[in-house]
Amino acid sequence: MPSPPPFRRASVTRIVQETADARTFTLAPLDGPLPYEAGQYCIFRIAVDGRPAPRAYSFSSAPGFDDEITTTVKRVPGGAASNWLHDHVREGDELELTAARGKFTLRPADTPLLGFCGGSGITPVLSLAKSALAGTDRRVRLLCADRDRGQAIFRDALHALAARHPGRLDVVRHLDDVRGYLTAADIKEFVGGDSGADAYVCGPEPFMELVESALAGSGRVFSERFGGGQAPSPPTAPAPAPPTLKEPGTVTVVMRGKRQTIGKRPGETLLQSARRAGFAPPFSCEAGNCATCMAILREGTATMRANDALMDDEVSEGYVLTCQAVPDEDSPSVVVEYE
Repeated sequence: MPSPPPFRRASVTRIVQETADARTFTLAPLDGPLPYEAGQYCIFRIAVDGRPAPRAYSFSSAPGFDDEITTTVKRVPGGAASNWLHDHVREGDELELTAARGKFTLRPADTPLLGFCGGSGITPVLSLAKSALAGTDRRVRLLCADRDRGQAIFRDALHALAARHPGRLDVVRHLDDVRGYLTAADIKEFVGGDSGADAYVCGPEPFMELVESALAGSGRVFSERFGGGQAPSPPTAPAPAPPTLKEPGTVTVVMRGKRQTIGKRPGETLLQSARRAGFAPPFSCEAGNCATCMAILREGTATMRANDALMDDEVSEGYVLTCQAVPDEDSPSVVVEYE
């Protein structure tokens, strides 16, 4: 079986303070080219206090538009990885990251592109907007929701982009401290006569749910989720299953040289099994979007409920999103290995 995909090295050549809590890191790949599509992301290999804290961060640059590769990271209160990047990474430092991944990419269309961005959700949508403006004749309209003017990421960059593409880019800034929280009526007013347009949505979960529920037109809706929080503290010992619960087979988890086998529970994801086995595996969105939780099946089979992160060749090699992968009933023994 193959080893986990190797991480690549990139030098941080420039850091731009976008807002008080958002920074853009310009990256120069050191191990050869880093091909990517607008809207994609990389998983960054980060360790905080000796504990792995891999996180997925989107590109804010776009190939064919920008000469440099950039990613933009917002500091999250209590976020181990984002705070480490802000507090410790300096120009000239090296970071490790995977190849580009993700399916939040520009689809061919002749209709306008509508972008709905909550906070740092503007990052991949800006990448998509640049690509659409540079490589197509489509109009681009963005609705950006922020708490206040000081939190509005890429404010100047979007003004410059609109000036560079007159008549093709329209940006609406919704500031909560001025207009109150965004409503479904605000979203429908913004869409107007473009109900058949493609919509790209990224932001906090409540924002995304609001936008998705308000988009009732005939256009396609594409969403990118990077939710998640702190992983639960691992138990001191594997929790036993209730006596009445049938456990048809076993799940073996391998992580950082440790191996633990537990009984398989119907409907339980491999991520849940790993936690029950006493591990603290990496995860982020828990929605099948970011690949932070990816691992490889060494034995047995499992079915993913959703997959918007892994490429077809990765799936064929045995990689799974453990937050979505449930061992198949006819697979009595499953072995999953995290890097």
